[in-house]
Parts: sequence; C-alpha cells; structure tokens
Amino acid sequence: LQVKYRRAPPIPESSSMDLALSVLDPLFFDLAFEKLNFTSLPLAEDRSHVVRLFISIFTIVFVGGALLYFTCSGLSWFLIFDKSYLKHPKILPNQVQREILTTILSMPFMTILTVPIFIAELRGYSKLTDTWGSWSQEVWIPAVHCDVADTRWQALTILKFLVFTDFCIYWIHRWLHHPWVYPTLHKTHHLWKVCTPWASHAFHPVDGFLQSVPYHIFVFVFPMNKVMYMGMFMLVNVWTISIHDGFFLSFEGLVNSSAHHANHHLYFSCNYGQYFTFWDRLFGTHLFPDHAALDPKRIGKDNK
Repeated sequence: LQVKYRRAPPIPESSSMDLALSVLDPLFFDLAFEKLNFTSLPLAEDRSHVVRLFISIFTIVFVGGALLYFTCSGLSWFLIFDKSYLKHPKILPNQVQREILTTILSMPFMTILTVPIFIAELRGYSKLTDTWGSWSQEVWIPAVHCDVADTRWQALTILKFLVFTDFCIYWIHRWLHHPWVYPTLHKTHHLWKVCTPWASHAFHPVDGFLQSVPYHIFVFVFPMNKVMYMGMFMLVNVWTISIHDGFFLSFEGLVNSSAHHANHHLYFSCNYGQYFTFWDRLFGTHLFPDHAALDPKRIGKDNK
C-alpha cells in the first residue's frame, strides 16, 4: 500500500513546532503512523489531522523535555553542584531519587496540558513569524511606532519576553503560595527545602504547567521569530535548572540567582521572581540572601 501524504497542511502562520515536524515527519512520524495503521482515522495520510498533531507534538515535547532535563541537570549535578549540600540537615532521605521520580511522573501530564497551546501556535493563532527583518511595528509603549533594525528588534523582543514572563511568573508563583492553593499544587515543589539540580522540574504537573503559560501567552500578544522562541523556551528551562543548583551566578542582587531561590525554598514567602529581583523589590517580597550562610562548606554546620 502506497500512502500519499499531504505535504503542505493548511497552517497559515509560523510556529516553532513546524521546524521539528518538518524534520521528524519524513524521518519518523510518516512511517510510524503508517505502521500503527489507524483504520478509522487518516493519520498516515494527513499530517495536519489534529489527533496526529497531538500525538506527534506530545512525543516531541515529552522526549525533548526529558532529554533537556536529564542532560542539563546531569551536567549541573556532575560539574557544578557542590555535593556538600547533601550534608544539610534539611536534605530528605533519597531526595535526588525522589526529585527525579517526581519529575518523570509529572512530565507526561505537563506535556498533555501544553500540547493544545502548541497546536494553536501551529494553526496560526499566535504571532510567531519566520522573519528576522525589520519593519514598522508597535513596540513596548502603545501607540509608539518605529522602524527597528534587525539586531535591535531581536534585542527588544528578548527584553520584552524576559520582562513580560518574569512579571507574570512572579504573580503566578505568588498565587501558588496562597493558603488555598499551596497545599494542593505547590507544596510538592517545596518538599525540597535544600534543592539539587534534579529538583528544577519536580513539580505537581498543574503547577509546572501554570508557570510555563506566560511563555506561550507572550507569542499570542507580541510578534517573535519562531527560532528565537524555541531558543528562549529551551534557555528558560536551563535557567530553571540553574537556580536550583546552588551555584551563585550573581552576588549584586539584581539577578534572581540560586542564592535568592534557595532563600525562597527555605523561607517560602520571599523571592518569587524567575530571572530578576525587580518585582520582588517593587512588591515588598525581596529577601537578600546571606551568601556566607548559604556556602555549602558551612551550611551543614550552621543549620544544625
């Protein structure tokens, strides 16, 4: 039986996911769906069928996310994380194994919740674009229009992405600490009072999904190149690992480094930001970390 594929499904706009599908459809998914032989659905013939898209995107996001998690957390564990933290009295028995297991169990459900958004992006409902060039477009302040050169537009887009998502995550994260919400959704992530890199994605699946929503909302509000979006989506996951690895990337207090996030896990009601401390300072929840007290060479002694 020779299957005829629809090589150009009706996708009116650009999406970061079409980059992956354009490679993986002919290499893997076409043959996979042909072998699976769904008799009631034309999944082998129709690459744009919503069920096929759901299965394909779920596979890409789940496998890609797992590879990113195990690769980057593993590198951080072996190359950056100071194992002296494991002597801290607040480290749980078998904590690393429990962090990894929580992540593995949560990832499929986080992916299921995320896939419909990627499908919406793929269907052209977002403002993702193929272009890198400059054009006249509305920038940060409404009704202010200007021609932005390529590199300036890209820098402005990244800045907007960081500011917008940091603001949204601050309030989502703070809401997750509300007494009515915290026990059900966010307490899972706070089982780890002293974190390892493996705790970075060890969330309740709804918690993890909610904190990723601002990244998706951004591209439905602001234009962004699809390659840049995919790159930023990967980088924010790497950043999430970095704020759980105990390496003090910054000491000046502007960046929400692992020291700030360590305080958040230890004291709960402070440092809700993702990248910067600006929103915590503005809304009165900033706690500057005592870097000396958090030093892994001292922390086991100082907290007994």
